[in-house]
Amino acid sequence: MLNRNQIYEAVVSDYSAEGQGVAKIEGCAVFLPNAIVGERCLVRIEKAQKTWAAGKITEILEPSPHRVSRECPVAKLCGGCDFWHMDYAEELRLKADRVRQALNRIGGESLTEVPILAAPDCHGYRNKAQYPVSVKDGRAYAGFFRAGTHSVVENRRCRILPEEADRVKDAVIDYVNQFRVSVYDETTHKGLLRHIYVRRGAVSGQILVCLSVNGRRLPRVPELTERLKKIPGFTTLVLSVNEKPGNAVLGDEFLTLYGPGYIEDTLCGLNFRLSPRSFYQVNHHQAQRLYQTAIEQAQITKNDTVLDLYCGVGTITLAMAAAAGKVIGVEVIPQAVEDARDNARRNGIENAEFFCGDAGQATLELERNGVRPDVVVVDPPRKGLNADTIEALHRMAPRRIVYVSCDPATLARDVALLKAHGYALQSATAVDLFPRCAHVETVVLMTRSK
Repeated sequence: MLNRNQIYEAVVSDYSAEGQGVAKIEGCAVFLPNAIVGERCLVRIEKAQKTWAAGKITEILEPSPHRVSRECPVAKLCGGCDFWHMDYAEELRLKADRVRQALNRIGGESLTEVPILAAPDCHGYRNKAQYPVSVKDGRAYAGFFRAGTHSVVENRRCRILPEEADRVKDAVIDYVNQFRVSVYDETTHKGLLRHIYVRRGAVSGQILVCLSVNGRRLPRVPELTERLKKIPGFTTLVLSVNEKPGNAVLGDEFLTLYGPGYIEDTLCGLNFRLSPRSFYQVNHHQAQRLYQTAIEQAQITKNDTVLDLYCGVGTITLAMAAAAGKVIGVEVIPQAVEDARDNARRNGIENAEFFCGDAGQATLELERNGVRPDVVVVDPPRKGLNADTIEALHRMAPRRIVYVSCDPATLARDVALLKAHGYALQSATAVDLFPRCAHVETVVLMTRSK
């Protein structure tokens, strides 16, 4: 067992699933933030267990050729981004290898490589921001949480957000400080403003501002609205009532204070209406490539019925509708289902149906009602598919399953489960929707082999 606070010399040999460097010291795996494979460095042990330890680099003796100067001045403090210390080529390599290793180790595959679709730009791509609000020395400010904490790191200009998002944040904070609007305190459960939520349409330029509050009213709304109107694209202001303790950003009730309560944007040639709770990929350019990859792998014909689980506002569902005979979308969030139905109407799509419910329960109900899809598309949250969904897919026996995943580990677990039900992995493609951040999306195609 390594000694806490002792300094060791080590070589970074691998990356963890979260993108931290991993070094082996006396047979113990030591996890190091801001490290790059191949670097020789001095490491101080900050936490030591029997089989692993957490450390911090105190000096880089031999830097990697992939190490670069950080563009973001708060990158080491902010928990939003992970890879400003390395060039984009190394970031892509580690993400693709993370997917490959997970599919091999957990999924039982033997892939030699996984291709990855690189983003054309690492700056200003993110179309959604959620700024927690805090107070220091009597002044309200907003930023992002320090990694592993709820301590807010102030960031004047986030490199992965469009400038308009930071302008909204600054306008709201100016309003809060001028009119002394109280800021929520997690420990006392007192105070009003919790989060500033901003969503911007990449094509439309429309901006939705949603303020998460511990209450039902906001003071001096006209003054805030006038500030926001000075920002190009500002379209609507919504209040999210969130009076529950905990770390959920949005509540269950939304009050429109200005504008229609939603924005519109164009994706894959279709127009979508987006409300605060609507799921919509944060990187527009890469989302189109992700969905196009899924559509190509699905190989849909006009005779096919396509089932899209976890469909959100219907982006994949409606994008596949033109090629299919019928498409069915399932989503658990009622507002997203309403948006999906409205999106079908506004795009003139008549062969799409949407159902509200849990994916597993809804799939079993569809199966009992005789629905036998030829192709199933799943885009689950990070926890992956539940047992009911796996069982329903087995009983429906679609010809192809296209799995869109935001977590390589749960993807690999579900690939193994589907293989046990007679499916075989045909292809896997990683897509980088989150440059400078640890997450990576993957599209895999599985076909029925029995």
